[in-house]
Amino acid sequence: MKRLISAMMAGLALGAVSPCAIAAETWLPVREISLEIRPGSPLDFSGMLPNRPIGVRAGSGADQRVIARQDGRLTFADSPGEPARLFCASLAWSPASGGFPDRAGADRYARQLALHGYNIARLTFLDASLMIGRARDFDFDPETLDRIHYLLAALKRNGIYWMIDGMTSWHGAYGGRDERWDPGGNLKLALHLDEAAFAHWKQIAEKILTRVNPYTGIAPIHDEALALVILVNENSLEFESVVHDRPGKAPYDAMFAAPFNAWLARRYPSSQALAKAWGGLGWGEKLENGTIRLPTDRYVPSPRLRDLQAFFTEVETASAAKMSEALRGFGYKGLISTYNNWPTVQAALSRRGLDVVTMNTYHDWASGYAPGSKLLQQSSLGDAANSMRMAAAARWLGKPFVISEYDHLFWNRYRYEGGLVFPAYAALQGWDALCRHAHGPIALSYGEPYPHKRAMLPYAIALDPVARAGETLTALLYRRGDVSTSRLTIPFAVRGEADLGPNMQAREPEKLTELALLGRIGLQAADRIGDQIAVTQPRDANRLDAIVEKLRASRMLPAENETKLAAGLFQSDTGEILLNRRDRQLRLTTPASEAVAFAAATLPASLKTLSVDGAQGDGLIAISSLDKPASLAKGSRFLLIFATDARNTGMIFRDREEKVIEDFGRLPVLIRKGHVDIRLARTARQWQLSPIGLDGSVKPPAVSGSGPVAFRLSNDLPSGPTTYFLLELKE
Repeated sequence: MKRLISAMMAGLALGAVSPCAIAAETWLPVREISLEIRPGSPLDFSGMLPNRPIGVRAGSGADQRVIARQDGRLTFADSPGEPARLFCASLAWSPASGGFPDRAGADRYARQLALHGYNIARLTFLDASLMIGRARDFDFDPETLDRIHYLLAALKRNGIYWMIDGMTSWHGAYGGRDERWDPGGNLKLALHLDEAAFAHWKQIAEKILTRVNPYTGIAPIHDEALALVILVNENSLEFESVVHDRPGKAPYDAMFAAPFNAWLARRYPSSQALAKAWGGLGWGEKLENGTIRLPTDRYVPSPRLRDLQAFFTEVETASAAKMSEALRGFGYKGLISTYNNWPTVQAALSRRGLDVVTMNTYHDWASGYAPGSKLLQQSSLGDAANSMRMAAAARWLGKPFVISEYDHLFWNRYRYEGGLVFPAYAALQGWDALCRHAHGPIALSYGEPYPHKRAMLPYAIALDPVARAGETLTALLYRRGDVSTSRLTIPFAVRGEADLGPNMQAREPEKLTELALLGRIGLQAADRIGDQIAVTQPRDANRLDAIVEKLRASRMLPAENETKLAAGLFQSDTGEILLNRRDRQLRLTTPASEAVAFAAATLPASLKTLSVDGAQGDGLIAISSLDKPASLAKGSRFLLIFATDARNTGMIFRDREEKVIEDFGRLPVLIRKGHVDIRLARTARQWQLSPIGLDGSVKPPAVSGSGPVAFRLSNDLPSGPTTYFLLELKE
């Protein structure tokens, strides 16, 4: 975890300015302006993935809420037989990204989300948007509030449920704050311990959730469309302390000192007992007069840090219960979560009593938008999908699990991997909702006049053809259910406070979380595991190869499973997912979809239906049936997705490795030129491949033939580059 924090908070050395690291690459400008999917086009998923009506059967007695089943899966109250897979649209608008749309825009936007296949939306930073430019506390901007209410109604009309933060901004609803999206103040810390801060949070939740929406006729808190409330976004005490780290500043806020001393006094009978447990006390420290100091370095393990973790867990557990009780007092009957990031052992203990576990995770975290912002340019396949595995290890088995934020961030050149890694493994793990973070996941067009829409940026996927291609694939692999859920479950035993050690940053060992590449993993109380094959305590007593051998011997892993740990080869128990860490390749083989994310040097790659014989550059190629029922073996219409890389016109980097940005550039977006040589295990009397515009419009055929289906697919097209193609077969 210290390496993770260092990657997030520390800088990289800067190199020489270089506008392009690989001169041989060719970049093709996107010509399209409109990004609105055309109804009835191959990219219109609303027929294939219809959204259920919400709240239109008033008086019928039907309950259409999202609920948790006994087995811990999310489902719909009126049809609990099938788990719900919620494909989430992240709506984190700010003035820089255009803010909340007017009524006509909201109608268009909500309809477009439904066409893309989304069935839930996460609304975050509502408090910040409502308080822009407001001088007095809780003086919500009336026009913004009206737009939020109308958008909620538009989403509901399109069958899109809501996930809402009770509070997101560090400034809450205090008036007179200039920058509401940047960390500032200590409200998120204080509300755990200070009654005035808690009352402020409670009033935010009350004013946002209990006010009647004039466009639905009901307050959001009572609306069946409200599926989940996240009490406060990213509110763990340790994480918030790291966010507020500054040179020369103590790592822990002084507000913790008195309650920590009181907590220690309840735990230890005397200063002598505490000194024995900690191996001594500092000069002037005495339990009896409350002068025990907070740790001075969060990265140096110590018994003091071990006790601070136990204190944080107790405070966070009580705080979540208190905030949940407040929502219940307002009449809320739905699901609640909080502490939706920070995959440490301590944070996991704070989440064990929640209705739903939520988690945020990122691959190759980008440090910001300013010149000099940095990322690492690392492959997620090269680290065996570690950001996914960190999230998987934070899950509590028997509880719903929601990824409230994830991304493989722009301008990482390997982000084509993200569109396969996360939906494939989310489906394998049986996660309940998947939300790729963004200002908004789609845009209605290129060229909107807002600062954050004049070019592709980190934490914004709407303008990025590579990220959008990944979201299209996610709708099929994850929401449609093309990828099977694992039959294998490997619990990670949890005893409770006994699992806390002296390292504040301790998390589940990366080597053991590689089990998530084989089957479902998650935390479970040690006394409930019984004779299951499990990761036991203490963690250092476990060997990954021994656990895999037990799984093979018990036939929980099939005999033909291709997992070879020493070779960096991991195959799911379903046989559908094969990750080759050394080759930086991920293969997916299902009856309805096949895909491979690849480094060109590792080709050819042969799956059951799809073979890729060669390629110009690294990328992702996927094929999915558009037929009903969906079948690669028998279908006649297929969506092909081909993603390479994309950047802005005029991007400049400070180094040859393109880790440090100097200038993000401008529109138009450029797609890296590439091609793949493809064969299908199909023949046809006639077949043709047609490019599909980013708006779903089908262009004239680019390739056609008869007999064996084999062709070169190129994104360098007369109509301009694209990531989508329609393959049609006539027997």
